[in-house]
Amino acid sequence: FWGFANEITKITEAKRFYTLLGLGANVALLVSGPAIMYFSDIRKHLPAGVDAWQVSLNYLMGSVVLAGVCVVAVYWWMQRNVMTDPRYYDPSDVKQPKKAKAKMSIMETFAFLGKSKYILCIAILVICYGISINLVEVTWKNQLKLQYPNPNEYNTFMGAFSTFTGAITIIMMFVGGYIVRKKGWGFAAMTTPTVLLLTGLGFFSFVIFRDSLQGYIAMLGTTPLMLAVVIGMIQNIMSKSTKYSLFDPTKEMAYIPLDQESKVKGKAAIDVVGARLGKSGGSFIQQGLLVFFGTISAITPYVAVATIAVIVVWMIAVRSLNKQFVALTGETIAT
Repeated sequence: FWGFANEITKITEAKRFYTLLGLGANVALLVSGPAIMYFSDIRKHLPAGVDAWQVSLNYLMGSVVLAGVCVVAVYWWMQRNVMTDPRYYDPSDVKQPKKAKAKMSIMETFAFLGKSKYILCIAILVICYGISINLVEVTWKNQLKLQYPNPNEYNTFMGAFSTFTGAITIIMMFVGGYIVRKKGWGFAAMTTPTVLLLTGLGFFSFVIFRDSLQGYIAMLGTTPLMLAVVIGMIQNIMSKSTKYSLFDPTKEMAYIPLDQESKVKGKAAIDVVGARLGKSGGSFIQQGLLVFFGTISAITPYVAVATIAVIVVWMIAVRSLNKQFVALTGETIAT
């Protein structure tokens, strides 16, 4: 999707519209969230002896397939009716001819990243986001599974989580567009790691020190476990809403000033290295800690330290990339 958007969007248009391009995906969360809750709660209407989880899964996967068919149909319609209409798309606006998607080996990918400081900084952003969100999410979902051991109850909660995430992100989409236009790329790109750092610190601090707060928690009429789940949910909603409204648009905007070859090879390199290292890096850190400490609860303090360290590296990369982005685009802050 973003490769298609980068190809047909000018940088002046991107500042205005990139945050809004994610709006549809988050409106979809307002639909998918209640749908997940409904299908996960369907066990109440099933006779005894029927596997409620399997029935829920059948309905959910059917919905996924239907949505995929709709995506293909819309893309086909756009290629046939929009991309051929000069009122909406002028191929002459593309400065350089489109090249085939680069297919690079792992070694070629690392070599390319080593040659381009600009692309390397984008890769660091993607890797650090993936690692930090993975470290926080695994700890939160461990608490969540303890609170909701039944898969249908767990999925019902995740449906509510998706709904709240969609609602908050839609609000953040409009705020994000304002931030990018008025405060500039650097401020917008720095917002996501800042939010993740502050909310992550709050979540980890509660999980680590909650035994010392049991008296206060009892006054709230809840349990430490449930409160950990709620605080973790707030943390994840804030992190994902800023990710969708600011991190994704600013990351994709960073590709626009590059020449066509750098765009193609850069995205290919980050697809190979950035996304995969981001997802696996957090798991690798946690697996290494689990070997020594045995349980997720025991490694939580060390995971918190690792998360902070990764976010600091992320912030350093944002500062470096912002200087290069401003040099390439001549960006000025609107007043």
